Amino acid sequence: MKKKGTILSLIILAVIALIIYTQITLFVIPPIGAIPEGKTVVILRLNKTNFIDSPDALCERIQGGVSLLCRGVMIGGVLNKSEIIMRLPYSKTLYLMSTNGKTYSR
Repeated sequence: MKKKGTILSLIILAVIALIIYTQITLFVIPPIGAIPEGKTVVILRLNKTNFIDSPDALCERIQGGVSLLCRGVMIGGVLNKSEIIMRLPYSKTLYLMSTNGKTYSR
């Protein structure tokens, strides 16, 4: 009986993890002029966002490069179109994961 309970718990945990991975985005806003300390926001996923994403990663994917104008447009567009679930401090590790290890100038 204990074995069935453990297997059921693992299945439930896997389903919850899958739901979070497909429905949530960790959107990492790097430190820039308007937001000097940076932010990480947990939002409901949009069509063009990944599980871990940033305005710089979106600019790179969509336009092939990063500019201050593109960053501002991406931040505004994503935050206006999605629902913010939670606000967290900036995470450089998550930012680097979103950009595949690349960094861009402020």
